[in-house]
Amino acid sequence: MSGVNIINLISQQQDLEQFRKKNWEGSFAEYLDLVRADPLTTRNAFQRVYDMILSYGSEVYEPTRGERRTHFRFFSDPFEDGRDAVFGLDESLEQFVNALKSAARGYGIEKRVLLLHGPVGSSKSTIARLLKKGLEKYTASDEGALYTLGWKDPESDDVHWCPMNEEPLHLVPNRFRRDVAAQLNADRPDDAYQVRIVGELDPFCRFMYAQRLKKYGGDWTKVIDDVRVKRIILSEQDRIGIGTFQPKDEKNQDSTELTGDINYRKIAEYGSDSDPRAFNFDGEFNIANRGLIEFIEVLKLDVAFLYDLLGASQEHKIKPKKFAQTDIDEVILGHTNEPEYRRLQNNEFMEALRDRTVKIDIPYVTKLSDEIKIYQKDYNAEKVQGKHIAPHTIEMAAMWAVLTRLEQPNNAGLTLLQKLKLYNGKSLANFTEENIKELRAETVSEGMQGISPRYVQDKISNALVAHPEARSVNPFMVLNELEAGLRNHSLLTNDDQRIRYRELIAVVKEEYENTVKNEVQRAIAADDDALKRLCGNYIDNVKAYTQREKVKNKFTGQYEEPDERLMRSVEEKIDIADSRKDDFRREIMNYIGALSIDGKSFDYKTNERLYKALQLKLFEDQKDSIKLTSLISNVVDQETQAKIDVVKSRLIRDYGYDEESATDVLNYVASIFARGDVKN
Repeated sequence: MSGVNIINLISQQQDLEQFRKKNWEGSFAEYLDLVRADPLTTRNAFQRVYDMILSYGSEVYEPTRGERRTHFRFFSDPFEDGRDAVFGLDESLEQFVNALKSAARGYGIEKRVLLLHGPVGSSKSTIARLLKKGLEKYTASDEGALYTLGWKDPESDDVHWCPMNEEPLHLVPNRFRRDVAAQLNADRPDDAYQVRIVGELDPFCRFMYAQRLKKYGGDWTKVIDDVRVKRIILSEQDRIGIGTFQPKDEKNQDSTELTGDINYRKIAEYGSDSDPRAFNFDGEFNIANRGLIEFIEVLKLDVAFLYDLLGASQEHKIKPKKFAQTDIDEVILGHTNEPEYRRLQNNEFMEALRDRTVKIDIPYVTKLSDEIKIYQKDYNAEKVQGKHIAPHTIEMAAMWAVLTRLEQPNNAGLTLLQKLKLYNGKSLANFTEENIKELRAETVSEGMQGISPRYVQDKISNALVAHPEARSVNPFMVLNELEAGLRNHSLLTNDDQRIRYRELIAVVKEEYENTVKNEVQRAIAADDDALKRLCGNYIDNVKAYTQREKVKNKFTGQYEEPDERLMRSVEEKIDIADSRKDDFRREIMNYIGALSIDGKSFDYKTNERLYKALQLKLFEDQKDSIKLTSLISNVVDQETQAKIDVVKSRLIRDYGYDEESATDVLNYVASIFARGDVKN
């Protein structure tokens, strides 16, 4: 495609009407018409952020019986195809959204700092980044439209726009505000946001307003003729309505970074350092007005900054140098790690800050399936070019990470790995959903300590580049990287912790061994025709046994007693005790009968327990003929090799292996068989 064609392609897809909407400019009277048509235009910052989150929808689900949880789709990152999606934190995010809801309705939390508290790498910064991206997108939409004011220069017709993105309704004199608000709210239902004119003009606009009021002899209507209103779209990069503040060295940082500073070059022009035209209202609090300010590692701030933070949260005011208290309207979001928060708790001089803080815990993920999703965002076939990630590699790394975060259960009959599986939705004998709730309730700080996802991501990355000769990365490569890195892990403070984490790697390796043994067993026993024959034989014998009949021998044509040896060889594979065999056989026949009543035919794959038993029985019958252990000796006859190739092709087709990883798994499982370590 030529350059001209490419330009034409873009030209055809331009939306000039949207551009005009986003760059709307008009008079104050036209702005009042906009507000009259849609009073949501005047929402405060908390209302806007809350509505933004709700605009993407939500889903209510039950993680356990009787427990309701809401997933807000906003936190799945609808902006960049899930790049910043947050997994497994619905409970914490629901608390956060409820805090925003309370603040949006003016119940008091709007006077607080929203503090995201949790260990390093637990998604605190990601949540803040999502909120900032969301505000940019929302204020660019018709639903989230936002406006500010400016002052026409009588000499040049240039417009001096408000440096703090002021709400234009602040121009309405105090004694008229109630009547104006009543007019604007005339058609609004009581349960909707009402237009409330709260706050005063910032120093720059106040100066411009007073100057023109004097010029026009107090005629407010003429003052308004000099006012222009424009639509603004919040932007972190352009520093419009979104501010970010990060602590630095105390010698190189002062409070002017938050509240602005004098422009010394303009003092000569305006004659005074207290003239607002000689002041840069470009501190983070100033530019974040009408939107959101993020305080990174907020509790590392010097005390001088915290005083500004207290006033900004409780009073919604800041104090720029040389000027009076100035109103602000913004969501103040901070985040901090556990050590800094403990320091806050132990510092009696920080009591005022504690009292003005709403703490929302953002723990590590403790559900395996959610932890897997975190890594699959970055390590998948689309993003990892030239390397194949073998099945279970991400799963085993995630399993180890979650195990480090779980607290040892008080129940002596429950292992940490079993607890992980219960949390992940797996059912275990003698454990109900109530038991799982009790397990969670008995923990003190589960998820607030352990290994960060960042460490796991670093080690997966190492494994991908550390073996250039390998086309495939397997779980052992990653687990070995994880274990080796513990020696120099900067956040591990004692050897006991390192020893515990190494022991958990051994637990994961054992789990992986069991997983791949079962996988190879299923691949060997994946002959559908053989399974059907075995199932038919078993069902014929069970039917005869339960009805006290004989079975016709298909080879001799003679009627014989049901083959007890065959039936038990199947049932023992799923631990059906001899005393329970009759119950199990009747259960199977009742299941087949119920299907028949519904007009359905029996398929062994629909009964999970029987399917597993048949697979294990077929595996036992076939493993010797395949002679998998011959792989260890490297002496494989042609017939055996053909059977092994069939198993390998099944691993590739059905389980996601490539040629190299399938060969590695077969060799590994063969070595287990060779030492006789096989569980039927």
